[in-house]
Amino acid sequence: MTRPGGLAPLYLAGFTTAFGAHGVGSVLGAETDDIGLSLLGLGVVLALYDVAEVILKPLFGALSDRIGAKPVIVGGLVGFVVASLLAIVHPTVVVLAVARLGQGAAASAFSPASSAAVARIAGKQRLGRYFGRYGAWKSLGYVAGPLIGIVLVQTLDIRALYVALAVLAGAAAVWVAVAMPSLPVQPRPRYTVVDLVRQTADRSFLVPTMLLATSTAVLGVAIGFLPLLADRLDLPAIVGAAAIAVLALVSTLVQPATGRLRDAGRVSTRTGSTTGLAIAAAALVLLAAVPNAVTLFTAALAFGVMIGLVTPLAFAHLAAATPEERMGRTMGNAELGREAGDAGGPLLVGAVAAAWTLPAALGLLAAGTAAAGVVSWTALRRRGSGGPSSPR
Repeated sequence: MTRPGGLAPLYLAGFTTAFGAHGVGSVLGAETDDIGLSLLGLGVVLALYDVAEVILKPLFGALSDRIGAKPVIVGGLVGFVVASLLAIVHPTVVVLAVARLGQGAAASAFSPASSAAVARIAGKQRLGRYFGRYGAWKSLGYVAGPLIGIVLVQTLDIRALYVALAVLAGAAAVWVAVAMPSLPVQPRPRYTVVDLVRQTADRSFLVPTMLLATSTAVLGVAIGFLPLLADRLDLPAIVGAAAIAVLALVSTLVQPATGRLRDAGRVSTRTGSTTGLAIAAAALVLLAAVPNAVTLFTAALAFGVMIGLVTPLAFAHLAAATPEERMGRTMGNAELGREAGDAGGPLLVGAVAAAWTLPAALGLLAAGTAAAGVVSWTALRRRGSGGPSSPR
């Protein structure tokens, strides 16, 4: 049976990594001049978090399979505390860069391990419900992080943000250590290189990872370009921030509901994810063709629905199709796919917009999103729907 008290601290861990990534990023952008950071330097510092995650998430995911998820989660959260405290001592550009890198490395440990622990504690029959809740708390961190961060910095100073992050991560570490059950390490069969390649190439891994990468690419573009569009439309600055808040709020509300429907057999990975991507593709086309305040918020709403549908379904699909002894490695590799989408989406749209136009770039992303939906619909047709009794 699932122990809810064992899952709650994992939700806080998910909130922490989202808060750290977006809260610090938004504050550093706002404080660039005050701390002597150039625009190039800002880009480098912000990228350090993602660079660390891309490199280390698969490694820490595999480590959690070997020694257990709990010590990796606690260790990662403690590392996050240390990295945050480092920025308090002397917040120079170099120190903030090192702290950002340290936070990314620490999140690389506890993020995939937390996903693997959610999968194992929830059990096969309730994967959707609990991944929906886990994703909702991460979405809340994405929107609350920038808001809380800016308030702390404006009211006090930049050190206050890092103090808050250290306290949050410390509380999560203690809570995980006390409340999360120790999951036994499962016997690991000896895999050959051929086995590893086959597992990674299997569509039960590739398709949901592609879904996560595509949805995260759209999310990354939305977070970066909705405020830009609002500015180009001569709308008040608060409008862009409000659109992002709508996106995060909708995804926070939709994810738990999607998870419950998935566990009840009323929505499948195939149907739900394809629908979510189709909605996002249509919203991108609308935003490219008729950019105004109404379509801006319509797109934000659509993107929130897409994230709310795809995220819990894809993660539950992965967990249902993965043996427990390699759950951490699977989640770490899937998180790598998300990071690739998070970085690749904005890079693609920015490059095409610079060479051509922003509407053309959004149209290209819409085509890619729709294509991912077609692949999902086709690839998941024969081997089941991703429901409780058919993980594929």
